Formats: sequence, structure tokens, C-alpha cells
Amino acid sequence: MMENPNFMTENPTMTSPNQFALSSELISELLSGMRLRGVQYRRIQAGESSGFSFDAKPGYAYFHFLAAGSAFLRTESGALHELSAGNAVFMPHGTAHQLLSSPGLSAKNISSFGAAPIGETVGAVNTCPSLNATPSFTLFHGCMEFDLGGMQGLSPLMPDSMVVDTSEQRYPGLMPILASMKHEVCSGRVGFAGILARLADVVAAMIVRGWVECGCDNASGLVAALRDSRLARAILVLHQEPERNWTVPELAAECNTSRSIFAERFQATIGTPPLRYATELRMHLARQWLAQERLPIEKVAHRLGYTSQASFSRAFKRVMGQPPSASRNGVNRTDFLEAPLV
Repeated sequence: MMENPNFMTENPTMTSPNQFALSSELISELLSGMRLRGVQYRRIQAGESSGFSFDAKPGYAYFHFLAAGSAFLRTESGALHELSAGNAVFMPHGTAHQLLSSPGLSAKNISSFGAAPIGETVGAVNTCPSLNATPSFTLFHGCMEFDLGGMQGLSPLMPDSMVVDTSEQRYPGLMPILASMKHEVCSGRVGFAGILARLADVVAAMIVRGWVECGCDNASGLVAALRDSRLARAILVLHQEPERNWTVPELAAECNTSRSIFAERFQATIGTPPLRYATELRMHLARQWLAQERLPIEKVAHRLGYTSQASFSRAFKRVMGQPPSASRNGVNRTDFLEAPLV
């Protein structure tokens, strides 16, 4: 196969930072692996002198939706964002932050407020004095484990907070879902807690998709590879067929370039060789199947193309730092969530 001399020096398919050369297939692969689990929700009605602080929770994500009123988000860095009704906030790293009814207020930890149960996973916090007919703001808040599965390498590239303005073009279709959430929060109809849980999952997926489609804030590493249509093709086939025993020449053929050019480009862009990426991808998928779907170890090994459970277990422990039985039994180490797929 002839080498393409422009592959390393000039890529005509590279897009501007505001656009992604991604197929809908690849974005679908990203979103299909995303999992939100262990979700706990609160409906918060706040008075005009209310402030809530949220502790850092690595491996978790925070989600806030302002259904009515106005509020201020103060991030760990001290940045202040003014929020209005209909705004949503997604914090994929679970970083510490505060929500305030006015900027100069102090905040109390959200756990210090008693929450009245209004559903299996939903509680209600009300700090609005009975004399006030209208709260300063009404908020729907969620905290959940956040796992991108095979695309876990995108997680450390995400910003600490994503404040969503529904008028932005990167979030088409989001406003009707947020409007439905507002209606459910404010009406309190029978079964609203379960509906809110499902809507929140969809909103989180749409926020992540908007970030990906708009270039992931021009991040590097795996994101840079996704912007390159040829490297993105290799990543796509790896995610579509993780069980296949891929070789570098086969992946290079998918990208229509030579083995040496492909391997060099992949290493330079992502920071790891193609076959190591493939192995780490398999192990991240395995952890998700073991921990969430509760599949037997033998079945996971077979699904990923391993001829023996022993060889799969060795590979899993080498990449994830613990044997697969630890994931299946619910024993999680921090490096499970932080282990980079890069």
C-alpha cells in the first residue's frame, strides 16, 4: 500500500475547533457506553437568603436544573455564573461548588438539610419561609456515578462545569425536555420522580453530545483523534468490534494508509499504541459489564474474544489493577474510574 505523504503533515479532513469530523455512528458509540447509576435526586425550594454547598465527589457527576427563579453557581475556582429559569448545569467530575440565591451569601452543606422523601430516590428540601408565597428558586438536583465506558478517556478532558443555555445551537431539542422537567418538578404529580430520573438521563446525554459535537472545547489526546476522520474510523471499528483480535495492518487498512504511518499517527495523537488502546477499551467495557450488568466473568471473557477466562483475568488485572471478581462483587478502586483510556 502506498503511503500518503500528507497524512502526517496536512490533513484536509481536519475541522475547525467548532466542528467535528465525526459520523453519527461514532457519537452513538460514545453515548451508548455512557452510564449514570446510583442516582439520588432532590427537589430544592430555596428562600431569598439560601445557600447550598456540594462536596467534591470524584467518580460522580452533579446535575442541576433551575425550574423557576434565579440563582448563582459558584465553582471551586471562585467563578460565578448567574442562572435563570430553564438553565441546566452538568458537572462531570463531581467538583465542589455552591448554589446561592444571591452572590454574597454563605453556604451550608446540602447534607445538613433534612430532605422529606417524595419518592424512592427523590427527597424534598425546602428553605423557603412560610411567609414567602414564592421561593427564590426551585431546583431539581441529581448526584450520580458517571461512567463513559469505552470512551472513559474523554472524561478527564471534560470541563468541571457545563452551564447549558438552551438558546445555544449546540443543544437543539433540549429545551422541550427541560420544559417537561420543569412541569414535573412544579406539578408534583403521581410518579413524577421516576419520570424526572429518566429525563435527567436524557439531558445528561444531550449535554455530553453537544460538547462532543462542538469540538470538546478543542481538547487534545483522544479528542484530537476523533477530529481526524481516518483515526476516528479506526476508533469506531475498535468500539464496534472489541472482541476482534485486531492487528495494526488491519486498522491501518481501515484508515486507508500504511501500517507505519498509521501507528505513528495514532501514538502521536492519543499517546498510546493502537493495540494497547484496544486492550484498555476491552477492559473498560468488561468492568462495565461486570459491575453494572452483573455478567459472569466467563461470559464477559467470551464476549470480548478471549479463549480462556484465565487469559482475560490476567489482562483485566494488568490494566485495571484488580481482578475481575472485584468489579463483579462491587469492590471499586478510585483508579477504576480514573484509569485513562489514552
